[in-house]
Amino acid sequence: MSKAKAVIVVSTFSTEESAAEIGKKLVEKGLCACVNFTKIRSIYSWKGRVEDQPEYIAFFKVAKGSAKALKEELARVHPYDVPEIVEIKMSDVSKPYLSWLVDAESAHRVAKKRDHPSKR
Repeated sequence: MSKAKAVIVVSTFSTEESAAEIGKKLVEKGLCACVNFTKIRSIYSWKGRVEDQPEYIAFFKVAKGSAKALKEELARVHPYDVPEIVEIKMSDVSKPYLSWLVDAESAHRVAKKRDHPSKR
């Protein structure tokens, strides 16, 4: 367990509903342990214009070994043409939290495989 590492994958969404729906699906698939999201205001350049829009920023907590699969699936299901998908290394994480994060992902993936119709 001491070698386990975790990252946070950050993405933004135009609505709370899309952040919640996608976040829930990714947790259910065992691609991340949890996701937190909150409303923000984003000012950015898009197609030659400066935009000022409300958005929802989502923080996906994931074991480092699962980050690539999470980012690939997030890119596949994301509603934006150019989604923000940024990986941030978690360099100082409490051991109990890191243990929970890694265990939560693994347990969910194992449960999903066990419950799969082909495994019955």
